[in-house]
Parts: sequence; structure tokens; C-alpha cells
Amino acid sequence: MLLKEERIVPNEMEEKEQYETHDFKTGEESFSWPQIKETFSQKTAHRTGTTSCFTPFHSEKSFNEHGNLKVHMGIQTGKKPFTCQLCGKSFDQHGNLKVHMRVHTGGKPYTCKQCGKSFTQKVNLNRHMTIHTGNKPHICPECGKGFYQHGYLKVHMRVHTGEKPYSCKQCGVSFTHEGNLYRHMSIHTGEKSFTCQQCGKIFNRKGNLNDHMRVHTGESPFTCQQCGKSFTQKVNLNRHMRIHTGDKPYTCPECGKSFYQHGYLKMHMRIHTGESRFICQLCGIRFIKKGFLSRHMTIHTREIPYTCPQCGESFTDRNHVIML
Repeated sequence: MLLKEERIVPNEMEEKEQYETHDFKTGEESFSWPQIKETFSQKTAHRTGTTSCFTPFHSEKSFNEHGNLKVHMGIQTGKKPFTCQLCGKSFDQHGNLKVHMRVHTGGKPYTCKQCGKSFTQKVNLNRHMTIHTGNKPHICPECGKGFYQHGYLKVHMRVHTGEKPYSCKQCGVSFTHEGNLYRHMSIHTGEKSFTCQQCGKIFNRKGNLNDHMRVHTGESPFTCQQCGKSFTQKVNLNRHMRIHTGDKPYTCPECGKSFYQHGYLKMHMRIHTGESRFICQLCGIRFIKKGFLSRHMTIHTREIPYTCPQCGESFTDRNHVIML
């Protein structure tokens, strides 16, 4: 099984400012590269295979921060001498290899003191801490919504731009999220490995099965703190919260009208495109909404489904039932 590779964050070993000549100043003294080379010869003598590259350093501190010349030459030439013995991936610095090894060993030395969650890299812990502090420094310039991480903002911006960078190679359908593409691919592969023991329904992801099980258990663990309404899935709670916050992130590019959910925007767009996908099989009349077609069908079936509880009279449209 292939292990998902973690992004390796390079060490802070950026090269210092370059000068047109090899002369530079430290305080009131001026040095050239041969002098620096002599000064640090004792530091590098024990490092076999070290090669001079004639890059100037303006102090001993900057030289140490830059690392030894062998590592530096690896950066310049693209050499990656440090190779993982488990997967063969190579790195230009030993520190990066050391961080990478945690992918295989499962080592997570950086632990959040608030919730106990652990991480392989300190930068990931720092990013996680914004959840506890509530700091959302990345603001959407279109709607003002804030995000903990720049990556989340980048994904959110696709709501406004309409960008869908993940395309299915089988049928060409595009998605805003990579996870949605993976989920879609199961349609083509037919991969479904998680079966509900209650009704026999099969799912391609364990998470989907867990969500489905709440249909049988009646569990609704996600509760709105504003009105107390509960939901089986967190995504449904998040969608519901827009009713209270007034957030309408989905905007029609034609008329500017905004909507809580993308589905409502999609339905609204049919007004502009003239798309009428719901067709009456009896008379051929087209409708932009399935509900309109269902209401129309009562003309043919003579079904009168809506009954007034006060007088018992029935109607084809529930809007005609007026509660006194």
C-alpha cells in the first residue's frame, strides 16, 4: 500500500544577500572569500568531499546558518544525496530526510497542549493552533469570510470564480475539490466495499456508511446552537447555519442574486439559460423545477393531495390551503 507523502518544509537556510564582488564587510573590517575560507578552514576540514563554491558570507553566523559547503553545493547542483531506504525518495538535506521518515515510522513529536493532537512538523502544529485561538487571518476579498489557512481560502475562492481544477478523465466532469473527484471515480470503477448490515446498501467509503447508519439509529449528533435543530451530518449543519448568519456565498453571475446553497443557484440559473429539464410525458410541457412538474401532473391524474384540516376540502396546490 502506498503511503501518502507529506510535504517537506525546507529548513530556513536561504542564502544571504549576494554581492557583485567577493568583498564584504563585518563591522569595520573588510574580508574577501580567500580570507573567509581560511577563517573557517578548521570548521570544514573534517568534512570530507567538501567543495568550495565561492559564495560570500558576511559573517561567521551567516555561514553557519547557511550550512556546510557540501550541503550548499547540493542546493546549487540539484544533488540529493540523502535517500530514504524505505521508499527511495531523495533529499538535499539530512534534516528533510529525517522529517520524511516520520511518514514511515508514524512519529509525531509536536503535540497540541490544548487537545492532545500530534503532528509530524512544527509548522503543522502552528497552523492547527489557529483553531483554538480563533484567529482567521486569511480573508476572502469577495465576501469577507475568514479562514484559518490560506489553502482553505484558495479552495473557497472557487465558489466565486467557478474554477473546477479537478477533472474526471473518464467523462470530463470537473470538481472544485479533489476529494469530490475521488468520490466520483467510484462510479466508473464500481468500487463499493462497505455494506450496511441493516439494509444491505453498499458504499465506497466508510465515512458514507457511518453517515448512512444514522438513518437507522436516528442519531443526529450535530446540533445548531442558535435554534436547537439537529442534523445527521456536519455539512448539513454548516449549510443550515447560513440561515442564521445570512451568509449567501453563491451568487448568480447574471443578475447578482445570492443563495445559501449551490443547488439553489443552479436551479435559479435555469431562468437565465431557459433550461427546462423536467418534461411531462403526457403533454410535453417543460418545467425548470421538479416540484412544478409534480404539481402539473395532478391535472392528468386528477389527484388532489392537499386537504384543509378545518373544512375537509381538497386542493391540487398546497398554497391554496389557507390555515385560519
